[in-house]
Amino acid sequence: MKAESERSFFSPGKLLLTSEYAVLDGALALAVPTQLGQELSVVEMEDGQSMISWNAFHQNQPWLSAKINYQHWEITEANIPDSARFVLKVLKQVQKSSALKFQGSTSYEIQTNLQFPADFGLGSSSTLMTNLSDWAEIDAFELNASCLGGSGYDIAVAQAKSAIFYRYLKGERKTEKLHFQPEFRSELIFIHLNRKQDSRKGIEMYRSKPKSPDLIAQLSALTHEIFLTGDLEKFSEKMEDHECRLSEFLGMATVKEKYFENAPVFVKSLGAWGGDFVLSRKFSGFREYFSGRDFSTIFEWDELIL
Repeated sequence: MKAESERSFFSPGKLLLTSEYAVLDGALALAVPTQLGQELSVVEMEDGQSMISWNAFHQNQPWLSAKINYQHWEITEANIPDSARFVLKVLKQVQKSSALKFQGSTSYEIQTNLQFPADFGLGSSSTLMTNLSDWAEIDAFELNASCLGGSGYDIAVAQAKSAIFYRYLKGERKTEKLHFQPEFRSELIFIHLNRKQDSRKGIEMYRSKPKSPDLIAQLSALTHEIFLTGDLEKFSEKMEDHECRLSEFLGMATVKEKYFENAPVFVKSLGAWGGDFVLSRKFSGFREYFSGRDFSTIFEWDELIL
């Protein structure tokens, strides 16, 4: 049996700072990568078995273990059958898109390690899609679209490994790599709400609303202004403006109205409203304020953002 040298890949997680939901309809979005992401390592063996041994770790702790025969696309072993079926679906799509992988009788030992808690919403799926696509030399956007859907901004961040402007309009993606390290970033904080949202349900809710070209234009303009401003007060005002405009369109209370009504600063949703992370800024006693409301997972900019 001949084993090839191991190949390793890494993709960072992501946070969407502007144009959540509206990015699906062509709004310009600003997104940033996180220091934590997902690792992938693959060993290929010429053993004539056509087997995939899949071992997934969450923060270095064993999570999913599965064995898949890719000649018949049959799961022969799995400790979490539902998750193994998703892995099979993804790898089957990789085979369809690749002329090199999961062909013939080569076997594969594939290991992943998600560096952040799965409920953080930083892109456990998008980092996996990007890593697999890098390894198989296929289009990560196509793999993601066939398996999950969405605008693809998370794939773009994982590929760029930097802050980006992202626009997805009429099937065309435009990604611009940015240097986005605001001078006032030491004053910004990210708070985890620990109220995981179903992104698909959120997208369905957004899709149920009539399309609004005005909203798309407004959020795109705000995205530019937010990126360009070097002043914390103006940045705060524009974040509040963004939150209010989207709140009015969605017919939903803002996260500040819901959880932090008396906070003396802005609090902005990031991604699916009501869950995962929010962006805010420091104020006197901010840690006690958020912790006292049961939101004790707080990151400063330089602790979280790549």
